[in-house]
Amino acid sequence: MSVKNWTLLIINSLVLLVVLSISFSFYSEFSKVLDKRILLHLNSIKTLKQIQLERLINKEWKDFNNSDKDFLQKEIILSKDKYQTTGIFDLTHLHPSKKTSIALIKVNNNTRYFKIIDYQKIKNILTERTGMGSSGESYIIGSDYRLRSQSRFFPNKTPYEITAKTIGAINGLKNKEGVGIFKDYRNIAVYSAYNKLNLGKLNWVILSEIDVKEIQIPLKEMRSKLLILTLITLLVSITISLFLTKIITNPLKKLHNLIGLMAKGSYNEKTQLKNSPKEITEMNVALDNLSEVISSAVNFSVEIGNMNLNSKYKPKGKNDLLGQSLLKMRNKLKAYRTLESEINTTNKRMLIEGLESERKRLARELHDGLGPLLTTLKLNIQNKVENGENKETIKNIIDNTIKEIRQMTNVLMPTSLDKFGIGATLINYVQSIQDSISFPINFENLTKTENSNITKEQEIHLFRITQELINNSIKHANATLIKISLTEFDEFLSLFYFDNGIGFNTQKVTTGSGLANIKNRVEICNGILKINSEKGKTTFEIEMPIKNNKND
Repeated sequence: MSVKNWTLLIINSLVLLVVLSISFSFYSEFSKVLDKRILLHLNSIKTLKQIQLERLINKEWKDFNNSDKDFLQKEIILSKDKYQTTGIFDLTHLHPSKKTSIALIKVNNNTRYFKIIDYQKIKNILTERTGMGSSGESYIIGSDYRLRSQSRFFPNKTPYEITAKTIGAINGLKNKEGVGIFKDYRNIAVYSAYNKLNLGKLNWVILSEIDVKEIQIPLKEMRSKLLILTLITLLVSITISLFLTKIITNPLKKLHNLIGLMAKGSYNEKTQLKNSPKEITEMNVALDNLSEVISSAVNFSVEIGNMNLNSKYKPKGKNDLLGQSLLKMRNKLKAYRTLESEINTTNKRMLIEGLESERKRLARELHDGLGPLLTTLKLNIQNKVENGENKETIKNIIDNTIKEIRQMTNVLMPTSLDKFGIGATLINYVQSIQDSISFPINFENLTKTENSNITKEQEIHLFRITQELINNSIKHANATLIKISLTEFDEFLSLFYFDNGIGFNTQKVTTGSGLANIKNRVEICNGILKINSEKGKTTFEIEMPIKNNKND
């Protein structure tokens, strides 16, 4: 997602969140205040109705007590064994049509008098609905949870037929006074105020209620207005945020394009930002400085790539890791170049010295071995000695000469390599050395006698490596035991060499010891060389890859 879209999303989300929070808070507070005011208003109406009813019934009771007149009742007939005490009673259940009947009963001189209060007077008080809207009503229920006053919603029903076991009725019969929001006898949510009537032996509860739906009409109107206000605010917010994002994103796009050019290797481009925020302008300046630093580093790296190691470059500071790294690279390249020159010089010198040493050895062998034999042969021939003894001597001299020549040529380049391979050649070579030393050399040949894939080049290098190792063990290691094994696998060959000599320091050994020749031959064959040396145990482990086709 782009910066512009993110900015629009964040700004408008925050605005929407704030507006919704304020609207919800205002709506909630208004709803709470409205609930409180409605319940308080209903409680006032209920109290007024209660007072009016109590006054009416108390007046009727007073008039009844002050009169000795007997009020004949045709509709309700009282049994002789009930209602024999003075008081105000609810006789609705005894009325044939279950009409609400409040009975005033007194007993004087064993004579019972009673009167039924006119229900219309009670009805007139309760049906007065001033301040109760279109759904408000006040009504009375008895201890049996049946209505004792006319329902405005069921005008054709006798009140006694309607049951109202609501929260207000239950709490009122428990002698609790209160207000609340709950469902009425119609199972519709209402605001309600309730209280128990304290009149004689009447166990009645008076309730004043109004439908929640009617009260919430202004709340719904307010909710619609708040929604419209939220939409307008959001529209204004989007317009303003679009303008702000344009101010921010346009310079960022230019910086983005500049960075894209830098990523493609163009470090000389610059961008001029006008009327941009201060932070973006500072970012542009920092980006230009970065471009200069990278351009300078790139130019210096080009010089290094051209091996112009004397070019000058100065990092921007201690934290310029790129510049510091380039300087280290240049210094290392200088050191490598110097080391390479020294190594080349050393290698050339060693090559020349080796060739000269080989020539001297060959000359010495020819001089000390073949020379005297040929001289003696010459003298015998000159003396023309023809007797049998001299002829035998000449024959022996010639045989020794031939043998000496063969040994010399075997050392220089064994002819058995071409005929029998490296395994047989090393066996013959070890046997020839064994005759001139006093300790054993154990050689184990595990090469393939048929279909061997060891190349001629590898065979020559393995022979020279073994020559060098045996020569070092005899001349320098003071060894009394040498073990050698040559193993050929399908994909590589392994040469293992061991002697029990005095050992040497692998870190300090000089290149003139012959190890350099061994390492070079192993590297030529793409092999691996592992050397471990300590007193009484020196090992060389060499592995060389071999190909499936010997002629590859």
